Amino acid sequence: MRIRRHGADVIAPSPVGLILADQPLGSLRIERSQRPTAETAQPYRELLIQARETGGDKRALLLRLRAYNSGAAFRIEQPRAAAARDTRLVGETTSLRFPRDYQCLAVSHTKYLNSHEGDYAPVSASALRPGILYDLPLSCRTGRGGEAIALTESDVENYPGGYLVRSKGLGVDLRLTPLPARDHLAAVLPAGGPTLRTPWRVIMIADRPETLIENQLVQQLASPSRIGDGSWIRPGKAAWAWWSGIKAAGVPNAGFNNPTYRHYVDFAGRFGLPYFVIDWGWAARPGGDKALADVTRFRPGVDIPALARYAAPRGVRLWLWTNWEAIGPDMDRVFALYHAWGVAGIKVDYVYRQDQVAIAYYHRLLAAAARHQLMVNIHGAPVPRGLERTYPNLLTQEGVMGAEYNKWSRKVTAGANVRLAYSRATIGPMDYTPGGFRNVTPAQFKAGQVLPLVMTTRAQQLAMFVVYPSPLQSLADAPRAYLDDSGAPRPGAGFLRLVPASWDETHGVAGDWGRWIAVARRSGKRWFVGVMNDEQPRMVSLPLAFLTNGRWRLRALVDGATPTAVKAHGGVVRAGTSLQVPVAAGGGAVVVLEPE
Repeated sequence: MRIRRHGADVIAPSPVGLILADQPLGSLRIERSQRPTAETAQPYRELLIQARETGGDKRALLLRLRAYNSGAAFRIEQPRAAAARDTRLVGETTSLRFPRDYQCLAVSHTKYLNSHEGDYAPVSASALRPGILYDLPLSCRTGRGGEAIALTESDVENYPGGYLVRSKGLGVDLRLTPLPARDHLAAVLPAGGPTLRTPWRVIMIADRPETLIENQLVQQLASPSRIGDGSWIRPGKAAWAWWSGIKAAGVPNAGFNNPTYRHYVDFAGRFGLPYFVIDWGWAARPGGDKALADVTRFRPGVDIPALARYAAPRGVRLWLWTNWEAIGPDMDRVFALYHAWGVAGIKVDYVYRQDQVAIAYYHRLLAAAARHQLMVNIHGAPVPRGLERTYPNLLTQEGVMGAEYNKWSRKVTAGANVRLAYSRATIGPMDYTPGGFRNVTPAQFKAGQVLPLVMTTRAQQLAMFVVYPSPLQSLADAPRAYLDDSGAPRPGAGFLRLVPASWDETHGVAGDWGRWIAVARRSGKRWFVGVMNDEQPRMVSLPLAFLTNGRWRLRALVDGATPTAVKAHGGVVRAGTSLQVPVAAGGGAVVVLEPE
């Protein structure tokens, strides 16, 4: 397999294949290659290559390759007779070899079981460490002008998720997540079961690194929606109590109880937020706080149906946090109960896994939630692989080192935030939970569990709502961070009321790989631009080529003299011009553009 663009290799000739535990595949001979006759109606060109063993059982393998304007993808399929015995898969021989020493952004792990959270740190392909698991995506500069790629996968079903490991030469090998109880195997497909089909191996390609965030290959390659009428699926923003500390809510006897929850519902209603996410602490725990919760009962002082009735006239609906193990045995019974309580969605936590069993769990979870009209946010989860297209009730998922790390570490730097936009944010929704309004310099920062600080400017926190994709955006901070004692919005909070959570169009406007980025997203006739910067102050230029002709009314918030300060600007601009925007160290900016 080889991928060429503009006459040069992006991926050098690379092996592709399967490793089976029983009757390993022998020598293969290509029997035929063909292009499907209907491909002219598709946004890609496809080539099917069929090979067959020269000896033994003469088993067939099919390699399916696709070329898009925005990249390429391939997958292996093994047709199997209905009476065949179980197929036991050990791994793949698939590699992606680089023609030169690419400069990459990578998150590393030493164990298969992990939270899929970390800093996408700069590293050259030649410096990737042998034996280390690199999470998806692996974003790289190819060294040809501004060209950039991101390596990932899509449409994973009846199969494990993959990692990347360093090849012997320049490039990476695919490493499948093993089964938890049979770590010598990656997958077992029962006799008469589904066809052995690998996920799509996806190579996203962009002329400029910042345009990777526009790429939709992961979603295009995923299986189409399995939900019929999805009119009940509604993206939106949410109030959230966990990050700031629920006992610091600023109400009498704050804690896990309905009066505290009503405080957040009231805030959501006043602020125009359609949701309140109730996190850990609402469910009964007969065995103590460290035991598995009974997610069908409340702890004393909590009444979810009563809270849902209180929230409804305020235009607010509830999401409930749950532990994946607590709902796993009887999803339909639990979800039917939640629907009867008036709950809009569930936040399922602590999965951590992407083996074949866990992938089947995600499919089962999302299908069951859809049967009961529940939206889903998966936490403690791997990175997206297109499931949000197959099950549109999956609004967002974690698999990101987000704002929570400010509570216990110094890892969430401005640079790490910018690098997310060139890596994790390019492949699907991510529940980073932005909106920290206690902004300080890195020198002033101290990690803390209650009312945490963030070492970026307020303007960068605002920009995250544009740059980071997430149809459910949970505002991290407490109500008093956004509204003063009189109920008036604090500086920048008005933008959070205005910015939507879903978009009609996206453009990577400008940037410098891993250092700063500007992203424009459209909702209806209104454009929003978010700018995020690393630790080096700079003046950035934002070309307005994404605007249609005419005059546009501009409102902007840029960094002020202190991390919490924002300066407002207004004016009129024309399409095809550029804006010059100053951004502070750890700073950012947001711009709203409307037709005059």
